[in-house]
Amino acid sequence: MTSNANDHDEVVRHVWSASERFVPRVFVRPAQEFIQIEAAGGIVMLAAGVVALIWANSPWSGGYHSLWGTHVNVEIGSLVQLDHLTLRDWISDAAMAVFFFVVGLEIKRELLLGELRNPRAAALPAIAAVGGMVVPALIYLAFNAGTATSDGWGIPMATDIAFAVGVISLLGDRVPSGAKLFLLTLAIVDDLGAILVIAIFYTDQLSLGWLGVAIVAVCAAANLRRVNVRSLVPYLGLGVLAWYALLESGVHATLVGVAFGFITPAWSFYSPARFVPDARRLMDDVQKAFEDNSLDRDEYEHVGVALGDLRRLATETQSPLERLEKRLNPWVSFVVVPLFALANAGISLSGDSLSGAWTDRVVLGVLFGLVVGKTVGVFSATWLACRVGIGSLPAQTSWPVMLGVSMCAGVGFTVAMFVTNLSFAEVAPTDSAKLGVLVASLLAGIAGFVFLRMIGSSTRRET
Repeated sequence: MTSNANDHDEVVRHVWSASERFVPRVFVRPAQEFIQIEAAGGIVMLAAGVVALIWANSPWSGGYHSLWGTHVNVEIGSLVQLDHLTLRDWISDAAMAVFFFVVGLEIKRELLLGELRNPRAAALPAIAAVGGMVVPALIYLAFNAGTATSDGWGIPMATDIAFAVGVISLLGDRVPSGAKLFLLTLAIVDDLGAILVIAIFYTDQLSLGWLGVAIVAVCAAANLRRVNVRSLVPYLGLGVLAWYALLESGVHATLVGVAFGFITPAWSFYSPARFVPDARRLMDDVQKAFEDNSLDRDEYEHVGVALGDLRRLATETQSPLERLEKRLNPWVSFVVVPLFALANAGISLSGDSLSGAWTDRVVLGVLFGLVVGKTVGVFSATWLACRVGIGSLPAQTSWPVMLGVSMCAGVGFTVAMFVTNLSFAEVAPTDSAKLGVLVASLLAGIAGFVFLRMIGSSTRRET
């Protein structure tokens, strides 16, 4: 009897989520599609990281370091002279700007349409995210305070969306959908926190003149949006200008992606309420042209115009934010982030470096910060928020499940690697931090997966 009831409920939930009702169409299905893409992208990113490690420790390791250390110069007369960036820098500074642009789109969507729209619903994952950022940073500083490597405190702060969501996605229905959305929202707030940390604490030798140029370019793009300029060309030109200005200003250039993500319109240029009647009129025009089974030249051209108008109508009924996020998510998940992993995960491993890792302050700070700090910070902040009545656990989510989700939050890769490159100029601490990130992410992912699987299996047996 219980099994049949559960099967019926599952069918109802599936049918409801696949319907064209407002909530499933606007909230549920976009979140499901996002989770699926991020999970698949996490596998590709993991494969790229493994390839980088093998390549960097193979007889062809010289080729690995030579390739990514190759200088790629770009000059446009005397106006633009970029002769100091390596291929790895172009990926980290330019390609990753697209990654942060998508992050900006995701944050804006969540703020306007998703979990972060409702302050009460957003409070719990937001508080959990703060706990998951502060505790790891404090643990890292406990190992490195007063040393030359103390600047790396921002490394263990961020949760990697692709890996973390990928881990719990592998568990299927053992993890409630509410817990998955909790982790997704937490990771997005984490990204917002990491963006603020990068902007405030990892900026050196600020040039106010170039920063002013970047601000003017972003404001110009925002004004183009207000007057409904729909072509992407002027936005792209202003984005490149803002990127170059930030690069010269001392602020990390990838933050321009976040700025342009925030100013991307979240509402469509064309009202969805007018779509059905206008689309029906255009379709009727096309159908009438075929009623006598013959088309003259004028009718043929009219059909082409009507079909073009119908295509534009369908396109512009979607918001620019939704269109860009759907188009760029696969490129970011399957191209940009794996390339970043391939360029940055190739650290040299030797017997001496591995044996010395267990006494290396940077390795220990990152390792304990991610594995222990994330679990303790997320879980304790969640418990405290529920205890004082600020929030409540997601539907069908128990405290053991929340503990497993907190473990998964310790999976940090993309942003952790990114902050590592900003924290240190020397190779030794950089490689140590990357080793800590890799080991911690592996341990956190395995621990969270095994724990949640055990919890899910025991729950099923009880049912």
